[in-house]
Amino acid sequence: MQIRFEHERYEMKQIGVGILGFGTVGAGVAEGLLKHRTVLAERLDVDIVLKKIADLDITTDRGVDVPKDALTTDALAVISDPGVQIVVETIGGTGIARTLVLKALESKKCVVTANKKLLAEYGREIFDTAAANNVDIYFGASVGGGIPIIRVLREGLAGNDIESIDGILNGTCNYILTRMENEGLPFDVVLKDAQKLGYAEANPSLDIDGFDTAHKACILAALAYGFQPRLDEVSVEGIRTLQGEDVAYAAAFGYRIKLLARVAKSGNEIEVGVAPTLVPMTHMLASVNDAFNAAWVKGDMSDYTMYYGRGAGRAPTASTVIGDIGDIARNLAHGETRYSRAVKTYGEGRLALRPAGEISSRFYLRFAVVDKAGAFGEIATILGRHGVSISAASQKDENVRRGFVPVVVLTHEAKAAELDAALAEIKASRVVGDDPVKLRMI
Repeated sequence: MQIRFEHERYEMKQIGVGILGFGTVGAGVAEGLLKHRTVLAERLDVDIVLKKIADLDITTDRGVDVPKDALTTDALAVISDPGVQIVVETIGGTGIARTLVLKALESKKCVVTANKKLLAEYGREIFDTAAANNVDIYFGASVGGGIPIIRVLREGLAGNDIESIDGILNGTCNYILTRMENEGLPFDVVLKDAQKLGYAEANPSLDIDGFDTAHKACILAALAYGFQPRLDEVSVEGIRTLQGEDVAYAAAFGYRIKLLARVAKSGNEIEVGVAPTLVPMTHMLASVNDAFNAAWVKGDMSDYTMYYGRGAGRAPTASTVIGDIGDIARNLAHGETRYSRAVKTYGEGRLALRPAGEISSRFYLRFAVVDKAGAFGEIATILGRHGVSISAASQKDENVRRGFVPVVVLTHEAKAAELDAALAEIKASRVVGDDPVKLRMI
């Protein structure tokens, strides 16, 4: 491509891109590269050319005007094409996607992926392969979709000791929770609506059980602390069992329930977890509604900063992927790599994952208490015996059911293990009916 600036004209370096997977995100990336080729060249001083796209289905119309000779069903043909320097993986999952990403890296091709599951489960192998072959791997869209949180941790806050990250990182769950609060609808009803609208998958387990958010939390921990926990080491709670009455009671206390990823460091221990969490309505995260995502980051120098935007969808995710492609293309045009060692492991050996029971927090508790004198006093005594103090309590006398009264308790900060021991004793005391409800608070 020839670009003219004022009085000079020159041929800029051309970088070829191949896309593996022509679904929602892959089509969005192709559309963006074709539509914005000129503006990308003007901004980056490199000509980014879409060379090939591989997918098992190359006949369905994706609404993108791609040259027919660019489409193939052979993914290896994309990787082996000498005109392709950057391979974009938008297949998803950890099967063929892992095989092809490793093959591309071993073939000295730089890689861009938005695949958080792949990175959370096989990140070490993938990053080591990139480093061994001195090629870049970028994954900015793997957490937060259109939010540049990965770039922020890699670059913008690189001079900070990251003290904590609290994130709303799953649009499906945030959409469900927003409607449960605003419309007073039960979880199952909102989930079905979310599936009809395309916000939730036919099998929504990965989202609503918290594992999608947990994958992202593991990636953030690796970037912030040079320590990537295994998924099976992370405490994960979803929103499947969340009741509308808890959403309403939380609101009455001035809180909003959000599914939060929590990544934090204290001393030589890091905390990584996912749980429905009560957020004060005065907190900026409480105003993040519907399918939007946000990350609330505390650095020792920057203090608190927040990053907000659409966390999924064709255009927002493709936007971040194209930003990664642009970065790599500019690197290649100047004969360099920047992120072959994409995630450092400097924290391993000197940091440890804090056991879930040792994590301290304030908590929201709901008990179905026997409707008799002294019952709540016994609960308070047991909590106190285990070092859990009460900051507020409310008895819902108007909601007596089958001889049990709902009682909501907000605690001061307590260790999870101490609270769990107290709840086990309370349950055994027979002053409560159903299992107590326990939710984190910030």
